[in-house]
Amino acid sequence: MRRIILACLISLLWVNLGFAGATADQAKAMVQEGAAFVQAHGKEKALAEMNNPKGRFIKGELYIYVYDFSGVVLAQPANPKLVGKNLLEVPDADGKFFRKEAIELAKTKGEGWVDYKYKNPANNKVEHKTSYVLKVNDLVLGCGVYK
Repeated sequence: MRRIILACLISLLWVNLGFAGATADQAKAMVQEGAAFVQAHGKEKALAEMNNPKGRFIKGELYIYVYDFSGVVLAQPANPKLVGKNLLEVPDADGKFFRKEAIELAKTKGEGWVDYKYKNPANNKVEHKTSYVLKVNDLVLGCGVYK
């Protein structure tokens, strides 16, 4: 019985510390939470919070990133050096211009999923990743998970 309880406690700790892989549902929920924050608090306050590396929009491997429609990074709490840079013409590891696809998807359909390959900072390997993107006014909010 003690082993079962110990195993359950370790599993809960594992998940709560973010060691278990994030899910697509969690990524989508975070983006929807971010959209609600933008609507409630405005663009300026939302971008400040989304750029905060200790804020509410970064949890383990999950974080919200934000682009404008031209491909300029407006928020990136996991890599603040990218803020202000236009990444529209920067492809993934296979040459796919996934940011163009994400922005176009947000502009034309309002939301959706984009698949690409990206370097996973946890293991420094290029892996398959999918991001949920959502248009909120003149912003594209996204959050991705490794597959």
